[in-house]
Amino acid sequence: MVLASGDVVLRPIKLRDQRSWREVNRRNRDWLRPWEATIPPPVPGAPTAQRPTYRQMVRHLRAEANAGRMLPFVIEYRGRLVGQLTVAGITWGSMCSGHVGYWVDRDVAGRGVMPTAVALAVDHCFRGIGLHRMEVCIRPENGPSRRVVEKLGFREEGLRPRYLHIDGAWRDHLVFALTAEEIPDGLLRRWQRARPGTPR
Repeated sequence: MVLASGDVVLRPIKLRDQRSWREVNRRNRDWLRPWEATIPPPVPGAPTAQRPTYRQMVRHLRAEANAGRMLPFVIEYRGRLVGQLTVAGITWGSMCSGHVGYWVDRDVAGRGVMPTAVALAVDHCFRGIGLHRMEVCIRPENGPSRRVVEKLGFREEGLRPRYLHIDGAWRDHLVFALTAEEIPDGLLRRWQRARPGTPR
């Protein structure tokens, strides 16, 4: 499925995206490193885990998507791959929730690309597949990522100490959340109404 608003498109990640994905990731290596997940050291006697190749990553994401546990997208802006957004940890039953993770090319940061992409994904999760709650967990020091959820009106719910292994250590994360009842008209419409210069 493809989700779009203006110049921003979300579409499923593909094996043939490898060259573009690697190029964007390489150019942004220093900018992304402080916020990227890392593999913790193994317990004594356990094998050392290796970072997956691009092909292994895409195959894993596809398998999780086919099992209904994940929605892996790339982000395009004006026809060019500029980042990645994944809805992961999708839980059904009495919870119906998921969480959003993302990164974007520094060259397009500040143009509204990521808030638009997150809004598209959240609206699809609420209206398209029937989830009820969406979370975004962000390191307190990550100002650009925090601005994304603040622009979109996510609620800050508190701190999760040592929540994820990031940049070589267990890092605290702030939790931001929305439920479907909080945005009856959709998150994209709310973002478009709040965004400066957007026609009302």
